[in-house]
Amino acid sequence: MTSLPRPTTDLSAEEARRIALRAQGFLGAPDRRAGVRGILRHLGAVQLDTISVLARSHELIPYARLGAVSRKTVDQAYWTDTHAFEYWSHAACILPVEEWPHFAFRRRAYRSRPHWNHDLPDGTYDQVIKQLRTEGPLTATELGGAKKTSEWWDWSGTKVAVERALMYGEVVCTERRGWKRVYDLAERAVPEALLHDELDDTECLRRLVGLAGKSLGVGTRADIADYHRLKGEQVDAVIADSGLVPVTVEGWGKPAWADPAALETPPRGRHRTTLLSPFDSLIWERARTERIFGFTHRLEAYTPKPKRVYGYFAMPVLAGGRLVGRVDPAREGRTLVAKQVTLDGAKAVPAVAQALLEAASWVDCTNVRVERVDAPDLREPLAKELTRALA
Repeated sequence: MTSLPRPTTDLSAEEARRIALRAQGFLGAPDRRAGVRGILRHLGAVQLDTISVLARSHELIPYARLGAVSRKTVDQAYWTDTHAFEYWSHAACILPVEEWPHFAFRRRAYRSRPHWNHDLPDGTYDQVIKQLRTEGPLTATELGGAKKTSEWWDWSGTKVAVERALMYGEVVCTERRGWKRVYDLAERAVPEALLHDELDDTECLRRLVGLAGKSLGVGTRADIADYHRLKGEQVDAVIADSGLVPVTVEGWGKPAWADPAALETPPRGRHRTTLLSPFDSLIWERARTERIFGFTHRLEAYTPKPKRVYGYFAMPVLAGGRLVGRVDPAREGRTLVAKQVTLDGAKAVPAVAQALLEAASWVDCTNVRVERVDAPDLREPLAKELTRALA
């Protein structure tokens, strides 16, 4: 086993937490001139998900950092001027287009994959490519249909072919239209200077590990691997040449690596108070979230309702650089409904009220209604705080 280099810096748990917050765009003034595109480049990946409560997750990510940027502005920022593409990173993610070359290792792996879950009818792949070349960009429906039956998993041959072409890198998802992927040929959608698979696997991994470390600020091997869903051994093979430096962090108990630029100046500035998408990269990895914030976070949307503890789409509340509660939201007309609120004591009441009110304004709600508070004695103080602010 290769011995690890000696750590260059010892960080307290508090220093590591603040470095992580700054790296993720929650500490210090955001670069509003760079806007949504700046957030995407800063994070390196923004996760997509089908669930939409207040808004879809990829809209909640810039909102949490910039405040009330319009949803139309978010979509335009992601999808115009070949600025971004969708691919498999942490999950299905929007990625800055300049990262296209870095995922050559994954495209090659898909091309050499021996087995698939769906059969591909003869000639279908070539037909899809031909149709996109002459008619694209197109959705799967426009290509001839996404499903054979109403079952979500029962893809048509056309859908199987175009998704495989997406994995291979011959086709790119250039936008979401009504939540449907819009496909185009990579040769049209990706700038020519970036449209190559010239980087070998080691170089792809080296760059992605370096970018993940920069986006995290500081992280363990598992944290860094999870960011783009790499294997631990892939991280091990390149981390010494990634530009990251080894550090020790109080209480972490495992080796850690940091972006050297993050160590140059102490993280200072204004904290955001906001609701977080459960798919926000600040809290992607449960073990990291517990280690940094002492906060156990789990999405319960796929948990049977009787077994849910915090609610269907419980959104953690970030305030003062801490996770101080959760809100399970819904909308009824112009009312934002907090179906369930969990508070970390009375001190969290003002911050949760502020986060609720700002979110309500963002989604064009004029009222906030709280249905249930985990600590009954805090229900009235929360209601008063909301009433005072709304008055």
